[in-house]
Amino acid sequence: MTDKVKEIFSEPGGTAAHAVPAPAALAAKVRTLAPSMTRSMQRVAEAVAGDPAGCAALTVTGLAELTGTSEATVVRTARILGYPGYRDLRLALAGLAAQQQSGRAPAVTADIALDDPIADVVAKLAYDEQQTLADTAAGLDTVQLGAAVTAVAAARRVDIYGVGASALVGQDLAQKLLRIGLVAHAHSDPHLAVTNAVQLRSGDVALAITHSGSTGDAIEPLRVAFDRGATTVAITGRPDGPVSQYADHVLTTSTARESELRPAAMSSRTSQLLVVDCLFVGVMQRTYDTAAPALASSYEALAHRHSPRTR
Repeated sequence: MTDKVKEIFSEPGGTAAHAVPAPAALAAKVRTLAPSMTRSMQRVAEAVAGDPAGCAALTVTGLAELTGTSEATVVRTARILGYPGYRDLRLALAGLAAQQQSGRAPAVTADIALDDPIADVVAKLAYDEQQTLADTAAGLDTVQLGAAVTAVAAARRVDIYGVGASALVGQDLAQKLLRIGLVAHAHSDPHLAVTNAVQLRSGDVALAITHSGSTGDAIEPLRVAFDRGATTVAITGRPDGPVSQYADHVLTTSTARESELRPAAMSSRTSQLLVVDCLFVGVMQRTYDTAAPALASSYEALAHRHSPRTR
């Protein structure tokens, strides 16, 4: 766990300015954070996600005995999942159990097989995408999102860093912001990213997109921007990853399970685009008086390109 995350969880209440996750977000949190947990914490996380009703009935000692761990491990796991303590986790488990009994709990996603008919591939991918979006929405910290919206809406300039599939998401956000009159640039070249980050200062925003939370080419320019006093934002599937050390605001994404026929980049892109759209719409709301005319002007400037050509 990073020093910044340790600092957050050591504060009274355990979650600083972050909202306590709703019961529906618990399964998404486990899927997102379990790979970065210790094996003992994973056993606790898998137990509560697999049998919320049963675990809700257990004391912290009982859950520790069930998972072959310690009471301290149970409490640490609860905090990593976003709950101030085990009591709050038990309340969430009870709520999740009630949802499951009502038939609204998410099912386990089926992997795509090599011999699946294309119709089954479509159905499975559609389900995975829907589940990824639902998990991301359930786990997204709206306090952090609101703070990021405020920063971007007032920014002199917005720089966005990402490589690979994350670079495509960064480009999508940059072009959206440009169309409502904000100065925004997406950088996928690591050298240009750092040289641009050096120019940032207080009043600017730097945003890094990295599913793993450990992509050096996205973290390095964010660190430089952080050191220059810019407001920094991370969109990541690993909020306990190194990128969080240099992020004032962390927006967490969720992904479907990775498989041979469905690499992480596919599902991470889906969840990242949802977060980007939420961020953009929030900024549009805050800047509507200037954003709406700018958007109308961009539509008008491009209208002739969408009209049928005459011979």
